Amino acid sequence: METRQKAPIGRPRGFDTEQALEQAMRVFWEQGYEGASLTDLTKAMGITRTSMYAAFGNKEDLFRKALERYTEGPASYGARAVREPTARQVATAFLNGSVRATTRPGCPTGCLGVQGSLAAGTPGRNARDDLAAWRNEHTSFLRDRLRRAVEEGDLPPGTDPGVLARYLMTVANGIAVQAAGGATRDDLQQVADMALRSWPPATGPAQPSG
Repeated sequence: METRQKAPIGRPRGFDTEQALEQAMRVFWEQGYEGASLTDLTKAMGITRTSMYAAFGNKEDLFRKALERYTEGPASYGARAVREPTARQVATAFLNGSVRATTRPGCPTGCLGVQGSLAAGTPGRNARDDLAAWRNEHTSFLRDRLRRAVEEGDLPPGTDPGVLARYLMTVANGIAVQAAGGATRDDLQQVADMALRSWPPATGPAQPSG
């Protein structure tokens, strides 16, 4: 009679935490926090539940680590955008980055930070709150950068950097939702371009020459 060797308990030899976390991020990205079962996660990660708990903690802990990885990877365009020299370039890099990240070939469509847990039951409320805080934090980064642009004369006097940052984030979030619904990269790039056409003109010395 053939006997099957049982899978080892705990962390298997050669366990690659980075690769496992990458796979978990993709499952959460595609299925959302509540939609991603432990079975889905561990199967994609190629590990047992015991290994998952030992390496990453519970499902909430794993989700937070996956969100960190998403922030440093697919969503890193936001951090790069705020380093652009002018407000218009910040906005362009942010919206164009959103289009590329939400329609990346070989990845789930949409944005983990938007769709991961918009509506949630009791088990998913912490994840929903984490994502709301994540979106607000990124809006704050944009607001701070745009406030500096107003001070430097790169945006018209009286421009509200908070409203402008919220506008950018709202367009980017809408792009993510449309991408998840099947909109193409070209279609969404046209949306980003249209939003940028209404961007306030530079008025001071920060305006690039040429």
